[in-house]
Amino acid sequence: MSLGTIVDFATEADLSAMADLLHELFTLESDFRPERDKQLAGLRLILDTPALGRLFVLRIDGQVAGMANALITVSTACGAPVLLLEDVIVGRAWRGRGHGRRLVEHVLDWARQQGMGRVTLLADQDNAHALAFYERLGFEPSAMVVRRRVL
Repeated sequence: MSLGTIVDFATEADLSAMADLLHELFTLESDFRPERDKQLAGLRLILDTPALGRLFVLRIDGQVAGMANALITVSTACGAPVLLLEDVIVGRAWRGRGHGRRLVEHVLDWARQQGMGRVTLLADQDNAHALAFYERLGFEPSAMVVRRRVL
């Protein structure tokens, strides 16, 4: 019996599969490198502290096939809570079938329902495929430039 495709909140049982997806993602991104223990620690922190954000999983026939990380912060420009959308990935075996769109649209719908004023995301500047994907979903370029300092 087929269980179909759903997007849902992640559970403790999903963390290992999500760490596998993050390994795949961080192998593609130039700014990060896979470190399973750190990825699991970060996922657990978000899962255990919903005020920080929510973890979403895409399940295909019960199997974790994709994920997204929606971190919550407050924007003084919006005067409202906002999301930072991170770690959006659909596993290689399921790409190109609209699953990524379904995942991100689910997160966007949830953000609207929660009264979020904006959703911001970061993508590798050299990843033309990801940038085009986000543009098709209505994300616009920003004049802001990302800077970071590792502590």
